[in-house]
Amino acid sequence: MPIGRAHAISLLGLDGAVVEIEADISSNLPAFVLIGLPDAALGEARDRVRAAAGNSGCPLPSRKLTVNLSPAALPKHGSGFDLGIALAALAADGQVSADSVARVVHLGELGLDGRLRPLPGILPAVLAAVRAGFETVLVPAGNADEAALVPGVRVVPVISLRDAAIWHGAELEPIPREALMPTVPASPDEEDGDLADVIGNPDAVEAMQVAAAGGHHVYLLGPPGAGKTMLASRLPGLLPDLSAEQALEVASIRSLAGIPARGGLSTRPPLESPHHTASAAAIVGGGSGVIRPGAAARAAHGVLFLDELGDGKRTS
Repeated sequence: MPIGRAHAISLLGLDGAVVEIEADISSNLPAFVLIGLPDAALGEARDRVRAAAGNSGCPLPSRKLTVNLSPAALPKHGSGFDLGIALAALAADGQVSADSVARVVHLGELGLDGRLRPLPGILPAVLAAVRAGFETVLVPAGNADEAALVPGVRVVPVISLRDAAIWHGAELEPIPREALMPTVPASPDEEDGDLADVIGNPDAVEAMQVAAAGGHHVYLLGPPGAGKTMLASRLPGLLPDLSAEQALEVASIRSLAGIPARGGLSTRPPLESPHHTASAAAIVGGGSGVIRPGAAARAAHGVLFLDELGDGKRTS
């Protein structure tokens, strides 16, 4: 039986590497073996994929299924490989077109009923696929608007494993999309304040203008109620619009933080205002295994406002 091949993206911060998923079905006792340095969340894909395939009308055969994630020396994190693993297995079993599956990058986490759940970091993952030369990417329907922000790639939104298998040539009856469409929480609206709304404080207003024009840091000192936060929140409104490359970088960082870009690519500089009790990791970012950007990284090309700086924790 031929080996099924699919592709996915492994993220390390904003950088993504293409992972080739190989699936082989042999005539041994039923088993599902996953190799290639998966982490705990990815190792659990064995049960998610088998249950999702069975509930989607395209069950995996009761034989030994070996899935290899290549390059084997690259650690893989997260559940975004589920869709690629499932389609590589279905391609090895002959239920979908192996050539079609091998040409596409697949991103998405599977539920036990076969539906695809949205992922954080979809934007840098699609960017990595484009840079690697792929022309088509299958993504969860909840990530479609964000993935479409990347130019030069065909984004195919799918709502379930059954939907993806049909797209790759499986002879299955489609399920109405409304039955499986995920509920995606709305992102909060972000509006820039206008410095023209500030009445009085001419020296502080001039300081904001000088800081915006020269890219300087600003230290605001005054009693509570003096207008420090009001002035700082209006500083992004004085900054020039982001270039297309900068806007894509800002959107990618926020995507990694679980803040999807909806309604188009924003060209307004971001504003981040962490609480004064935030830890160093929350401000700088980091993490074990999966790197998450902190407030300083999310404020790239924008404004980082540290309120009540004197009351914050001292770090060495």
